[in-house]
Amino acid sequence: MERPVLAAQLYTVREFTKTAEGLAETLRKVREIGYTAVQVSAIGPIPPADVKAMLQNEGLTCCNTHIGYDRLWNDLPAVIEEHRLWDCRHVAIGSLPQQYRGEGAEGYRRFAREAGEVGRQLREAGLSFSYHNHAFEFARADGGTLLDLIYDETNPEHLQAEIDTYWVQYGGGDPAAWVRKMGGRMPVVHLKDMTIQENKPIMAEVGEGNLNWPAILDACREAGVEWYAVEQDICQRDPFESLGISYRNLAAMGLR
Repeated sequence: MERPVLAAQLYTVREFTKTAEGLAETLRKVREIGYTAVQVSAIGPIPPADVKAMLQNEGLTCCNTHIGYDRLWNDLPAVIEEHRLWDCRHVAIGSLPQQYRGEGAEGYRRFAREAGEVGRQLREAGLSFSYHNHAFEFARADGGTLLDLIYDETNPEHLQAEIDTYWVQYGGGDPAAWVRKMGGRMPVVHLKDMTIQENKPIMAEVGEGNLNWPAILDACREAGVEWYAVEQDICQRDPFESLGISYRNLAAMGLR
């Protein structure tokens, strides 16, 4: 690929980003591994201008973010200004807010309507808005999955996808097929692997588990993915070491 496309999802190292000093050191370590971009997520209460300065100091791009429900629904103008400051075009919500989950399919439809309005305002500001899946959205409803329902009920220009390969597999889906399904609607993909430990699925560094990476990466290229964000919610070793293993394995697969 002509430009760097790998990003480190900072949620992976969230225990180290609670203070300005911790974030600065974390960004230094991430850049040392080789990443040239990050997804800003789960950092402490650090002024946006300071975050911008830290990113610039390490030569890192903020390719996208995860922003909480309250800020997206109630503080959107400030969110937009932050992203302009960071030169970041892509905004995502990390999960379905709890208040929509107890209503079955109708709760998902309500979320789709309201998220679509947030996405419309973000699009008018020159930004995109994506939804990051887990496994619970793979429950069946209306002849498909609840994840299908979210995307079927929204304008692709207003709500895009941030497919997470591990959670699709965990939910019984096919990661490559879902990436293709979201073709043209997914600026960022989340990469994490799955392996088995004591007869249970656990998260693993990319290339250290059982997911079909040639098929997934081919699908990402076909779907027009801009950024490949490495995320590992739970690591079996130091999370910076995990980010390094994933980076090196993906570099060997042709990504940087």
